[in-house]
Amino acid sequence: MYKLIVRLLFLMPAERAHYFTLNIFNFLIQIPFVNQIIRGLFFVDNPVQFLGITFPNRVGLAAGFDKNAKYLEAFKSMGFGSIEIGTVTPLPQAGNDKPRLFRLLKDKAIINRMGFNNDGADAIVERLRNRPMGIIIGGNIGKNKITPNEEAQKDYEICFDKLYDYVDYFVVNVSSPNTPNLRALQDKEPLMRILSSLVNKRKSKQVHKPILLKIAPDLTNSQLDDVIEIIAESGIEGIVATNTTISREQLITPKTKVEAIGAGGLSGQILHAHSTQVLQYINQKSKGSIPLIGVGGIHNAQTAKDKLDAGATLVQLYTGFIYEGPGLVKRIAEL
Repeated sequence: MYKLIVRLLFLMPAERAHYFTLNIFNFLIQIPFVNQIIRGLFFVDNPVQFLGITFPNRVGLAAGFDKNAKYLEAFKSMGFGSIEIGTVTPLPQAGNDKPRLFRLLKDKAIINRMGFNNDGADAIVERLRNRPMGIIIGGNIGKNKITPNEEAQKDYEICFDKLYDYVDYFVVNVSSPNTPNLRALQDKEPLMRILSSLVNKRKSKQVHKPILLKIAPDLTNSQLDDVIEIIAESGIEGIVATNTTISREQLITPKTKVEAIGAGGLSGQILHAHSTQVLQYINQKSKGSIPLIGVGGIHNAQTAKDKLDAGATLVQLYTGFIYEGPGLVKRIAEL
């Protein structure tokens, strides 16, 4: 049934199909008992402890799917144990020009250059005031496009302060390829400055909430070594590995079509092997001392297990969820 629905949805432009589907689902779960029926079909109660938080199960929705915290109840119904909202920026921004989301059907992949389109921290906080119970919510934070890198620290601090009372953990996003020069913040000096400032801010809070760093799959081993040092020195807790890639290697989709699409981050099956290698490298190099969330190319239970075997405690879905549906959430949660 889901395969048929997907075929019909894929007749629509990708971004339109995304919001059309979520809005329909949001409507359906308002009907009495529909929410409970859907949750009964897909939710698996399999609690996992991670960074002092009890997650209902190990399957999370990756950042970028529900940027504005509009569909939290819907994704809870679909069986997710956690939802990472965002990327959230201090000010609202429209993101890059459309079209900016593209399917590569032969590769079960997606290229996106959304550009941190979101409603801004204040509007998202208003929605989070009424967040559903029984699901863990992470806040993925970034900087506005108009903010120069020299002032990026302030943007991360603003989002951190505004969201602090409404999310369960934070993810610092300096690895998206779709905001100009953002990835330069992965260099050791600017990254240490941002992370240290957030750790210092957290000291004044009454409740301790974990901070993780989301990294790109395109880092060299030397850069990953720097990341491992930064985690230890800054005092943050963990890593989300990985974001989308700028690589276009080994795609089945014709090169002419890929080139016509242009810039953007690539996600999907093609990313699985490399993102898992990054995960494994960090786990082995740190001797298992860094808590890890695995994301990238998960499209069945086995690829999720690969992430867990490589050192991840939790996994997150994005592109695999689009192609495989909520049944994938259930299959992985049962591991």
